Amino acid sequence: MAEPVDATWIAQNLSDRSSNGIDLGMRALIRSGLIPIGTRLPPIRDIASAMGVSPATVAAAWARLQKQRILTGQGRNGTWVSGARSLSVPKRFASSGNFGASVLDLSFAVPDPALLPRLHLALAHGAEADQLNSYARVAILPELEEAVRPDWPYAPEAFLAINGGYSAVHTLFHALSLRGARVAVEYPAALRHLDILEDLGATILPVACDTEGPLPDRLAEVLAQRPEIFLLQPRLHSVTGQTLSPTRLAELARVLAHGDTVVIEDDGLADLALVPAQSLGRWLPERVVHVKSFSKTHGPDLRLAVLSGPSGLVAQVRGYRAFSSGWTSRILQGATAWLLRDPATQDLLARARIVYRDRRAALVDALRAEGVMAEPGTGLCAWVPVASEQYAMVSLAAHGIAVAPGSRFGLAPLNHLRVATSRLDPGRIADVVHALVLGAADPQKLQ
Repeated sequence: MAEPVDATWIAQNLSDRSSNGIDLGMRALIRSGLIPIGTRLPPIRDIASAMGVSPATVAAAWARLQKQRILTGQGRNGTWVSGARSLSVPKRFASSGNFGASVLDLSFAVPDPALLPRLHLALAHGAEADQLNSYARVAILPELEEAVRPDWPYAPEAFLAINGGYSAVHTLFHALSLRGARVAVEYPAALRHLDILEDLGATILPVACDTEGPLPDRLAEVLAQRPEIFLLQPRLHSVTGQTLSPTRLAELARVLAHGDTVVIEDDGLADLALVPAQSLGRWLPERVVHVKSFSKTHGPDLRLAVLSGPSGLVAQVRGYRAFSSGWTSRILQGATAWLLRDPATQDLLARARIVYRDRRAALVDALRAEGVMAEPGTGLCAWVPVASEQYAMVSLAAHGIAVAPGSRFGLAPLNHLRVATSRLDPGRIADVVHALVLGAADPQKLQ
């Protein structure tokens, strides 16, 4: 076990007395080995006194470090250094397995390649983009902005092309300096959203949903905690397959109207939804950032999304991106603009919407006929209720089927499974239903 460190020594090695400075300074001391893993730290009051700051300032830094498991609090036994967190990985996404060819893998809700457009003509068009190979940091190609504007759900001040939907959410949280922020998020949540929030040490404030979307009363309760951000899927929920109704969207706008919470809308499934695009920007344009991804509809290798928002906020994102990529490939922007104008691509997208809806419905209808009451909806997966996630996962594995546990989309077991339907062979539906019916049973009643 490492030797304890003195509060005076810690104070001498932390030059920045702000909560954020203490947080970053402690990370550096732990990462360098000056404070080894296993070290017991002095009480917060002793450190605060040595630094000449309030105990609350140190406590806030400690809370962020504990959320990321760098420190571990053990009540009266004190606080210990538990890790350097030198490697940051999206733990929920990284927990997905590689099951091999003998397993029917329904754990990934991804598009069917057969329902994505071929890109050769689009990329050839993109390679002729204006100012190709220029280092000028263009926010968005005019032809891409012209292509997305007609179907955009409100009139924003500014647009920005960015490298995919989740990249947009990740970039927004960093550009707005939201480490440790309070974030309201619909629940269950997209696992990539939770990965991003947990990596930032955010305080996650769940907003429960029903079949129409987030519950207004629950959002009102969460807003009393003054979250900086409300993270919302404004059209089709990627986990549950439920569509946010226009009536519910208007109710959420009324609840949000009197605060200052910024809304980040992630329209990840975009035009795979059976309803037109919609946004809280219709009511709150000065506080809404709307992100539309084209990965699920037009191809993941396009790595492209478009975001809109107030001009000042979009400028913050552009400033942050200047530290890295600077801009999104003109080739990919031009290719996406071409696809959005191409009639054959639009026909294929219309067919994809129906195919995905029907594949999901075939599984859900069969389950409901057997008493497993998965909710109707659309999208790339079904959200299937079970009595015990652990029992269901083991049962399905015994039948050679892999799915995603509901706990991956929440902060605790949710007694659900997410079952990908986007590439489900109709010839295997009976096998999957049989395994799910067995897995959904209450193991306590089988004894």
